[in-house]
Amino acid sequence: MSIQFTRKRFMAALAVSALALASCGPKTADKTAPASPAAAAKTEYKIGWTIYAGWMPWAYAQQAGIVKKWADKYGVNIQLVQINDYVESLNQYSAGKLDGVTATNMDSLTVPAAAGRDTTVLMIGDYSNGNDGVILKNGATLADIKGRPVNLVELSVSHYLLARALETAGLKMADVKTVNTSDADIVAAYSAADTKALVTWNPQLSEVKKMPGATEVFDSSKIPGEILDGLSVSTEALKANPNLGKALVGIWYEVMALTVAQTPEGKAAREQMAKLSGADLASFESQLKTTHLYADPKSALSATVSPDLVTANDRVRKFSFSMGLFGQGAKSVDDIGISFPGGKTLGDPNNVKLRFDPSYVQMAVDGKL
Repeated sequence: MSIQFTRKRFMAALAVSALALASCGPKTADKTAPASPAAAAKTEYKIGWTIYAGWMPWAYAQQAGIVKKWADKYGVNIQLVQINDYVESLNQYSAGKLDGVTATNMDSLTVPAAAGRDTTVLMIGDYSNGNDGVILKNGATLADIKGRPVNLVELSVSHYLLARALETAGLKMADVKTVNTSDADIVAAYSAADTKALVTWNPQLSEVKKMPGATEVFDSSKIPGEILDGLSVSTEALKANPNLGKALVGIWYEVMALTVAQTPEGKAAREQMAKLSGADLASFESQLKTTHLYADPKSALSATVSPDLVTANDRVRKFSFSMGLFGQGAKSVDDIGISFPGGKTLGDPNNVKLRFDPSYVQMAVDGKL
């Protein structure tokens, strides 16, 4: 299976720790990212994306003319930029070279938000519903992981999944020893004699599961809604020109309808998405099955306004802070504020840097785009 069909979701937070140090310093009252004059005059935007099943609709939308259709409607120019390395896409967005980026909720918090870039999750696209898993070699249950080395991409959603898995078994991180292993090497690492357990994501996960003695003892379907994927956009850019948000949401739900359509048109769209990702249709559709898509705006809106979103992100922020992903200047898990619908905030309300804003998805639900 093509190694290109992977989402490199490990953290770039340490690479921007200098920026994070500044963002976690003394706070002033948050003003919801007031737009600068330069931002106010802007009509051209760059959105970065990387290869992952839940993000391939963006690539298809550009090729099929859906991006241009909605951009023209709202008088903006949107360029979707494929970036081969996920970490690099996060770094470019954090540095202001991109106006938006496809990202997980954890990465949006620990990279751009921790670096001080005020970021809005424009829409939740999906959650991992089995795309990530814990594998034991010659073990039967999760309890058998105790005392074993565990190969994974450290400081990634794999690390988070392991922590959550251990929690369900009454174990702690101290009960295992993590071995940092790149996503490109994780499949080969399974065959090494000293590999006793590993955590990874698809397509590597599906490859490892075929190997002798491999038993999946935990997967992301056990923690629904915690490993979220979506589109994160500059709050400043949205404030300066709300038409950017309207166009992006319009694009997304038009292409989502095709993505899930069991019609010849839907199949043709999925075939093209698979081709653009370097995979075949069977591989692509297999991964879609373990990706819970919020394919229509009503389901996405429901997920965004649910108290479960707050609970999930509370877990994510606590893990992230415990692993040092807020930067060296962070003194508390509350240093970075995360805002949610209904006026709920986790962390410092005067330093909100990550926002879950349902207003644009609400427009789609109301048919006002």
